[in-house]
Amino acid sequence: MTGRLSARIPAGWILLACIGLLALNQRGPFVAVAPVVDLMQAELAFSPVMLGLLTSIPVLCFSLAAPLASLAARKFGAEFAVTLTILGVLAGVLLRSAGGPVLVVAGTVLIGVAITVGNIAAPLIIRRDFAPGRQGTAMGIYTAALNVGSFLTSVVTAPLAAAAGWRTALAAVAVLAVLAIVGWTLAVGPRNAFLVSGQVPAVALLPPVKGAGWVTAGLTAGFAGQAFSYYGVTAWLPSYLHDELGMSASGAGAASSIFQILAIVGGLGVPFAAKYWSMKTVAITLGVLWVAVPVGLLLAPGLWWLWSVSGGIAQGGGITVVFIAVIRLARDQASAGRMSATVQGLGYCFAALAPPMVGFVHDASGSWTLPLLLILGSVLVFFAGTTLSVRQVPRGR
Repeated sequence: MTGRLSARIPAGWILLACIGLLALNQRGPFVAVAPVVDLMQAELAFSPVMLGLLTSIPVLCFSLAAPLASLAARKFGAEFAVTLTILGVLAGVLLRSAGGPVLVVAGTVLIGVAITVGNIAAPLIIRRDFAPGRQGTAMGIYTAALNVGSFLTSVVTAPLAAAAGWRTALAAVAVLAVLAIVGWTLAVGPRNAFLVSGQVPAVALLPPVKGAGWVTAGLTAGFAGQAFSYYGVTAWLPSYLHDELGMSASGAGAASSIFQILAIVGGLGVPFAAKYWSMKTVAITLGVLWVAVPVGLLLAPGLWWLWSVSGGIAQGGGITVVFIAVIRLARDQASAGRMSATVQGLGYCFAALAPPMVGFVHDASGSWTLPLLLILGSVLVFFAGTTLSVRQVPRGR
């Protein structure tokens, strides 16, 4: 860890805890909508298209606002960028819960833009403030916490809405933002948290990556395949389990949560595996686990739980591998920010297409065969793009 960081906080674990708190706020706020869509529709008279947009708007923001988020992290400083993320999520959550359709949409957009800034800033802070040997662990904890936030929000929102209404349930996510801003302020100090610095500390440049443009393109393709597969499976796995296995709506939703919670194993397991295996071997292993999901659901749907476990580990590990590659292959902070913005911006653009595209193919074909083949295609893109791109990532760094 750099001396600059050590002068601000007493120990690295505090920063690690704050990164975890930040990650809890980066998926939960928009996942919270799914359990209460029926209640929102009954009160606000939203069309099905508008309800779909409430969950896809943040993902579109991840794509469209990525260049702006990279610029904000570079110009304002990473610490202030994290503050913007947390305060933006807090304001968006409260705005979304406060009024009619216009405020709901405005709050959702604000949440999406704020989270995009955090998507870019968090890997930059991990790259800058953790020693190379600890960057993988920090990134694994970050990506695992993303999925913990999604899981907790999904579990808590529905019963809270039944007891206190959907507005209170959606506003309750603000508790995580409050905890995060308090922790962040204590960790980096009020001055660093709330004042624009725009200062990039001097760091030693890594040697240029051979074929850097092709590496970035490969990571972008890999992330796009990962994100498309993740959002496609997340959106439609409950429907598949209902149609193919006759599960109730609540049972299918509970069963599909396995796919979400097992991501923690992937996120934390990748840094551990990378100490003993090459990153290429790790990527190949995750690719095989990902391929098992659509192939398994096609050939042996009764083993859905096994394919959910496999896919959960793969999706949690897949995003971790891509982010580790970005922070280890970039020569400096500026190039890391640009690479991250490119990978996430284009990758999330494809991710936003996944739910409607999978749904359209299902409706047009009348079965789940073609949608699962579509997911298989995107998984293979992840497999190829990631495996070819991470060959230059050194082991154990």
